[in-house]
Amino acid sequence: MNKIFAFLYSLCVVILIVACQSNTPPKIDQVYSPEVVEQKKNLKYGFDLDLHKVVKKKIRRGDTFGSILENHGIDYPEVYNILQAIKRDVDVKRLVTGKTYQLLYTKDSVPIPKAFIYEHDIRSYKVIQLRDSIYGKQINKPIKLVLREGTGIIKNSLYETMTNSGLNDQLTYYLSDVYAWNIDFYSLRKGDRFKVIYLEKFVEDTISVGIERIKAAFFQHAGKEFYAFEFKPDTINGIVEYFDDNAKNLRRAFLKAPVKFGPVTSRYNLKRRIAYYGNRIRPHRGTDFAARVGTPILATANGVITKSSYSRGNGNYVTIKHNNTFSTQYLHMKRRKVKVGEFVKQGEVIGWVGMTGYTSGPHVCYRFWKNGRQVDPFKQKLPEAKPISEKLKITYLNAIEDLKTQLDCISFQYETTIINNSIALSESDIN
Repeated sequence: MNKIFAFLYSLCVVILIVACQSNTPPKIDQVYSPEVVEQKKNLKYGFDLDLHKVVKKKIRRGDTFGSILENHGIDYPEVYNILQAIKRDVDVKRLVTGKTYQLLYTKDSVPIPKAFIYEHDIRSYKVIQLRDSIYGKQINKPIKLVLREGTGIIKNSLYETMTNSGLNDQLTYYLSDVYAWNIDFYSLRKGDRFKVIYLEKFVEDTISVGIERIKAAFFQHAGKEFYAFEFKPDTINGIVEYFDDNAKNLRRAFLKAPVKFGPVTSRYNLKRRIAYYGNRIRPHRGTDFAARVGTPILATANGVITKSSYSRGNGNYVTIKHNNTFSTQYLHMKRRKVKVGEFVKQGEVIGWVGMTGYTSGPHVCYRFWKNGRQVDPFKQKLPEAKPISEKLKITYLNAIEDLKTQLDCISFQYETTIINNSIALSESDIN
């Protein structure tokens, strides 16, 4: 009897253990469920490159679109049909030597060329599908606007400071435009310094394609401080101008110089003596700006062309009447661009630097008249541009408040700091 009871007890224990084990949740590492891993496609130019064999080459001298396709196994009749199909959509007549093209082949046992991609510049490329539905199109890469800030301390030139600071060297020209009426950039001093907030354009996140514009800047030159903030006083025309921290327009009626980055080699001097003429006094009533032959010469103010001619001493020269008070003249041009009677705007190209007339080197002699008398332009109190209205002044001062705070918080150093390099700014962000 005892043996039977012991057997039944043992059997119950076994059944209970089995039951408990069946109700115990399985351990995590005992669960085997197949994972679904989504493979990312290697998409570029509108194709999955993993599904194609890619042949990458450069345009050689004498290559044409047709000859390239024929060299890759496409017969001329088929090439002709492709050209006919795409001729209204994309131009492949001008292939630039040295530029890159790619052919995408199928991964079949017998590879067949499926697409032709031509990267003719950094901002865009052309795609021609060669099989199935033949088409051609030009794709412009999306441009991302990145808000950046930078700073530098002048040691030599502004350009060198830009490059040494890791900034886009195009900023040199943008800053010179902003401060064209206030600072002579060929008279910068060691220790002058600047801070700037600007928008830079990028494609493919890392490739810069230039400066969009300067949002705000600060320049300390010869002990003076110059703020600059962009603003559109005329919202209808949408023209951007720059004003200082007191809403004063930086623009003046006259530019500082008729050439960009041209050093003054000879100033207005009525008592100038020249050794060549026996050290006699030979007055110099102009201001000479040295520049390379071919450098654009700019009208320093709006006006009408009253002379565009050639003389033995002046060479090719142009005279502009700005109003009843002021006139300017530009001598020794290689070539003149304007004709008598034309109206020109400030900053417009009127000719190019040369060595015509009496001159020992390439430069432009800039002459300035006030009330019919030649004077030194650097000693004149020249009229300012139209000021901002009192109504807009409050709007402007409120609009620049955050930018000025940001600008003031930038410390002077030789590095450039990216403010936002991952998110493209919308129009509402940058306007």
